[in-house]
Amino acid sequence: MKLPRLISDGMVLQRDAEAKVWGWASPGEKVSLTFQKKKYNATAGKDGKWHITLPPQKAGGPYQMAFKASNEVVVKDILFGDVWVCSGQSNMELTMERVQDKYADIIAQTNNPNIRHFEVPDKYNFKKPNADVESGSWQPATPENILKFSAVAYFFAKDLYAQYKVPVGLINSALGGSPAEAWISEEALKEFPGYYKQAQQFKNDALIDSIETKDKALSNQWYSKLNQNDVGLKQGWAEADFDDEDWSQMTLPGYWADEALGNVNGVVWFRKEINVPKSMAGKPAKLLLGRIVDADEVYINGKKVGNTTYQYPPRRYMFSEDVLKEGKNTIAVRVTSNGGRGGFVLDKPYELLVGDQSIDLKGEWKYKLGAQMEPTPGQTFVRWKPVGLYNAMVAPLTDYRIKGVIWYQGESNIKNPAEYTALMSKLISDWRKQWKQGDFPFIFVQLANFMEPKSTPEKSNWAALRQAQLETLAVPSTGMAVTIDAGEWNDIHPLDKKTVGERLALQARKLAYNDKKVVASGPLLQSVQAQGNKLVLTFANTGSGLATSDNRPLKHFAIAGKDKKFVWANADIQGDRVVVWSDRVADPVFIRYAWADNPEGANLYNKEGLPASPFEATVTREL
Repeated sequence: MKLPRLISDGMVLQRDAEAKVWGWASPGEKVSLTFQKKKYNATAGKDGKWHITLPPQKAGGPYQMAFKASNEVVVKDILFGDVWVCSGQSNMELTMERVQDKYADIIAQTNNPNIRHFEVPDKYNFKKPNADVESGSWQPATPENILKFSAVAYFFAKDLYAQYKVPVGLINSALGGSPAEAWISEEALKEFPGYYKQAQQFKNDALIDSIETKDKALSNQWYSKLNQNDVGLKQGWAEADFDDEDWSQMTLPGYWADEALGNVNGVVWFRKEINVPKSMAGKPAKLLLGRIVDADEVYINGKKVGNTTYQYPPRRYMFSEDVLKEGKNTIAVRVTSNGGRGGFVLDKPYELLVGDQSIDLKGEWKYKLGAQMEPTPGQTFVRWKPVGLYNAMVAPLTDYRIKGVIWYQGESNIKNPAEYTALMSKLISDWRKQWKQGDFPFIFVQLANFMEPKSTPEKSNWAALRQAQLETLAVPSTGMAVTIDAGEWNDIHPLDKKTVGERLALQARKLAYNDKKVVASGPLLQSVQAQGNKLVLTFANTGSGLATSDNRPLKHFAIAGKDKKFVWANADIQGDRVVVWSDRVADPVFIRYAWADNPEGANLYNKEGLPASPFEATVTREL
């Protein structure tokens, strides 16, 4: 007899509902379960699968279950509480380790074994739904484990536990870069013929092998040539005593495309001399180098202290007491640019820390081209293809009773926002069908603000995808956490995961816990009516009233006539409505709010401090 990975020590089972436990045995083998002094029996079918349905249990524990067939398995430390599937792409996957500098105090105080986390391994299968996941175990939110928790999921659970004191189980099934179509079952994907066709193609192992072999060979060739051509490696540019007198100078952070070197790819080396006082020498240290596009290797006094192979993680390098010395120290950074603009991302921390002392590393650095290359060849990310993640990372979970789903995804569907509402509506209905639990709450995060703010109304796929997410609220029992104020212009992975988790929890309190008093979101547009050249907007979720976040006039409203040429508009809160107008548009037909990649300064909120969702709408005329 064998149990699935989810049914293991430390698991959280859904309270107040029938809970299914299952496993495999020899066909026809009898299986018994002893739980709370009661015995339950099952017989394995021809396929070897058996299941037992437990009657609803109140929140609590810990309990244990004894399963017996030809062998015996005892599952210990079981809690009954609320189980949430946490899915999507990297912003859901992102761990507490990644945000540890921002939330050091919270992490230091975390010790709640009633919040538990199960990480589903990143796998794909295009041929059929998997029966089980390959690995994974239930981990409590204790100092030893907290850094591995999804940050969004942890803050979500932390808030719910503070409200209800009920154990929370988090099943983290997310994969960076994944598009929505990868998470939908094959049957449901038939409504999207292009994706369905792709899913059929990738059932061919030979195709996958040929793609991966070719991609690996091209990548290896590129890096091999890069390393052979890199003058810096040959001449020891990482060494402390290397003479860089004739190198060019550049102010960091910044991008070398903006310097005399121009927009080249390959390797560029950077060097800086710093003066370390006696009080910082001979001690363990931390080097913060913001974020670097794309990869880096870092040396201090010729010793390698860290490296990162891709652009997204923050560069945090810890090193031992034998590296820094009193007086002159040399930092050398070998930066590899695979394509686009290489360099050091602005508005990030660049400093050397020893205890509470620091040395600012922003400013003048020396730099020199080590090797110029063509951009790296494009890759086919097989793991993101349609159906694959559903089969390997969702299908094995669908027998496990859940409270609901939280979802943070969308960045990877930016290229085609027009289809996203249909994709997500299908994904939600598909998951509900597979779980056979009716309309469980499905709560998603609207994309955060990202990229440089623009001064004129713009065409924006990010805004269009947020609109598609807003329209997905038409699906029953869905909620949306608006995060238009929780992003970072220079980071697709903003660090503020606490705001995101807490706003998801507000939606859960309303949808899953039927809290009638909670104001779960900021204002959502209800209607737009024209009165002469003015537009009158009404909203849902106004809470105790509309407000601006900064006590300044409303910003980021734009209107257009039939020509759809948008201009910035005046806007004013009048009671429970917003009135919008522009002297440049006599007959407004379209209106947008916060319609931009990064609508910096968008300031319509409710008095509970929750931001209004961005929107685009067509004006209705009074009869």
